[in-house]
Amino acid sequence: MYEPTQLRTFLAVAQTLSFTRAAGRLGLRQSTVSQHVRRLEEATGRPLFTRDTHRVALTEDGEAMLGFARTILQAHERAAAFFGGTRLRGRLRFGASEDFVTTRLPEILESFRREHPEVDLELTVELSGTLQARLAAGRLDLILAKQRGGESEGRLVWEDTLVWIGAPGLRLDPDRPVPLILYPPPGITRARALEALEAQGRAWRIACTSSSLSANVAAARAGLGVMAHTRGMVPPGLVPLPARAGLPELGDVGFVLRAGRRGGAVQEAADALAEAILAGGDRLHRPG
Repeated sequence: MYEPTQLRTFLAVAQTLSFTRAAGRLGLRQSTVSQHVRRLEEATGRPLFTRDTHRVALTEDGEAMLGFARTILQAHERAAAFFGGTRLRGRLRFGASEDFVTTRLPEILESFRREHPEVDLELTVELSGTLQARLAAGRLDLILAKQRGGESEGRLVWEDTLVWIGAPGLRLDPDRPVPLILYPPPGITRARALEALEAQGRAWRIACTSSSLSANVAAARAGLGVMAHTRGMVPPGLVPLPARAGLPELGDVGFVLRAGRRGGAVQEAADALAEAILAGGDRLHRPG
């Protein structure tokens, strides 16, 4: 009843909330993306998106379709693999930003390992800049990492806005340097936070530096300072700072999949994991 191609297009639009970005991810024309969504809506007899010149949003029926679409596509892929006689195998070195430690990425990885038991999945959790360097050096096969908003490398999973976060009730003294909780270099949020404060002419000091998300979150909960973080994945116990804090805007950040150039079985396994992450991308910015 529901075409897999249309369901993949639906998921891409649902995850990016943009027909343009979905078209870029899928390598299709925007008119083709619109056509796929229209045909799926005709098949369901329900509108799946509300859209105008400024925004795209899921309807209640669209939210319901998310789970159905993932289930249908997973069943389709299992059947194709079974009857096609292909079994993925080999060692796949996957790197993920620590942003995803508390999301539902482990569920996606567990499902992938269950579907492809002969793939030896090796996970590396690191800063996005470090992951990109290791991918370029051939030490990783696939990464899920942050990049600055507007950059076009890799396959966009979704885009989010960076905000300043801290403990509830935290007050910043405008006459004193901003206390910062930062990842070490080459952290992308670190670089963006420092650039924005320098551009504003705002003094700052480092209150805590750690490559561990849990350590930085603990420091922020203790009221030691503020940190730059994605709006959609604010850790429990922390809140975005209000505009009256006077801190500069940080812009957007994209979460992308990038693959190395290995070929053969490794490439097939990397492609399969990438598709699984893209299919479940809307779950990555929800708590695990």
